[in-house]
Amino acid sequence: MSSHSVHHRATTVRGHRIAYREAGPADAPALLLLHGFPSSSHMFRDLLPLLADRYHLIAPDHLGFGRSAAPAAGDFPYSFDRLAEITEEFTEQLGLKEYALYIQDYGAPIGLRLALAHPERVTAIITQNGNAYEEGLGAEAWAPVLALIAERTPETEAPVRAISGPGGIRWQYLTGVPDPTLVSPDAYEHDAALMARPGQPEIQLDLISDYGSNFALYPAFQEYFRTSQVPLLAVWGGHDEIFVPEGALAFRRDLPDAEIHLLPTGHFALETHADQAAALIREFLGRHV
Repeated sequence: MSSHSVHHRATTVRGHRIAYREAGPADAPALLLLHGFPSSSHMFRDLLPLLADRYHLIAPDHLGFGRSAAPAAGDFPYSFDRLAEITEEFTEQLGLKEYALYIQDYGAPIGLRLALAHPERVTAIITQNGNAYEEGLGAEAWAPVLALIAERTPETEAPVRAISGPGGIRWQYLTGVPDPTLVSPDAYEHDAALMARPGQPEIQLDLISDYGSNFALYPAFQEYFRTSQVPLLAVWGGHDEIFVPEGALAFRRDLPDAEIHLLPTGHFALETHADQAAALIREFLGRHV
């Protein structure tokens, strides 16, 4: 078996199946990779083999996403607090006593909750369009979400439902990419198929409605950065219209030594720039972990 092989495993947390990808030597420094909406650990499929010779890589699918369980919204209280609690228990089950965090989109508020709860466990942070500052919110992209957060009604739900549909998902993958033909349609069609499963609209509406809880934690996240001075690398799609470049640059306000790289691509930067991201990550972790 090659040291670059990626294993597809699953465990049970609080009675729910949590699927995850694992690669690299078990005794190597750990990197916990937390995906965003509407994807899964599938978004790391090109990156994992590029890092597996040097790091122990763990990439779970959040509950409700990918190959993990997706209990109905009426049977599970979908919120970022709950997803973070499950992720924390997942890491403890796997014996991850310390790890670097890779956070993207939804993975950011989940991972940063882990850092708030156990700052001693987090050795470094890599953020790929994983936001923690208000200026990182693209005004046009966030307008319908902010309306939903303010008041959840059928009228405010309708445009947010479209974000989880095939057209909305395709937009997230292709917007800001200079050459869209470099993005495999398999990526956004894979996500769209999983988002089309029964019960998904209600799950995703519950989570997006809860996104205001993340805004409320931004001051705590920023205080964590200031007090910990955790090493941070941003490998950020600089053309992203969801989490815009100002969100990447804002990390330097609280982490003056943060390393910021704006890649010439969109929200899902690994689709076009996995090789460049891997090189930056290897160099960064080699100095800090």
